[in-house]
Amino acid sequence: MRFENRVAVVTGSGQGIGETYARMLAVEGAAVIVAEINEQQGQRVADAINGDGGKALFVKTDVASTDSCQALADTVASQFGGVDYLVNNAAIFAGMRYETPMEVDLAYYHRFLEVNMNSVLYVTRAIAPLMEKRGGGAIVNQSSTAANMDAGSGGFYYSLTKLGVNSLTGSLALELGTKNIRVNAVAPGPTSTEALAGVPKEVIDNIVAGLPLGRLGTT
Repeated sequence: MRFENRVAVVTGSGQGIGETYARMLAVEGAAVIVAEINEQQGQRVADAINGDGGKALFVKTDVASTDSCQALADTVASQFGGVDYLVNNAAIFAGMRYETPMEVDLAYYHRFLEVNMNSVLYVTRAIAPLMEKRGGGAIVNQSSTAANMDAGSGGFYYSLTKLGVNSLTGSLALELGTKNIRVNAVAPGPTSTEALAGVPKEVIDNIVAGLPLGRLGTT
């Protein structure tokens, strides 16, 4: 119960790693806001947490929309009074296109950057003031080992966004540290989730072959 009487927001928590973040924070006593764009999945996770004796609220959120991010913050403020923890986990991964820099559809490219990188800033700007009012808090941004890998031309924009998340994390840590808000990033390797099922097998096999343990991670 390390997080008893604490409030945590987890974006993209309708499945996969994000769902596990939400569930385990609840097990440790936190009230969890499941911020997810997929209504069915988000409500499912919130219902499961509540059914297990935890406390959760689903809030439909498009992390690429500043208006939606502010609406999330307003809902959390009215329902819980503030926020102690934020996990910026939301990202496009399942069904991701594999296109080269010279061929990628620019509308898709811009949407990808908005969701996977810029959303970290959008959500943080909306939520951080609620943390400051409570005397501080902690933010964890979801990076990836892909930030340090040659993703090849087909998935370059995923690596690009995770490199951006790393840089943004450092900048936010410097600025928000003065407000007693810690900002860090974690970089999981390839993990066995529903999202990974959409990645070509040859891509997964190639990545796994280079891992010291020779296997996928688990949530």
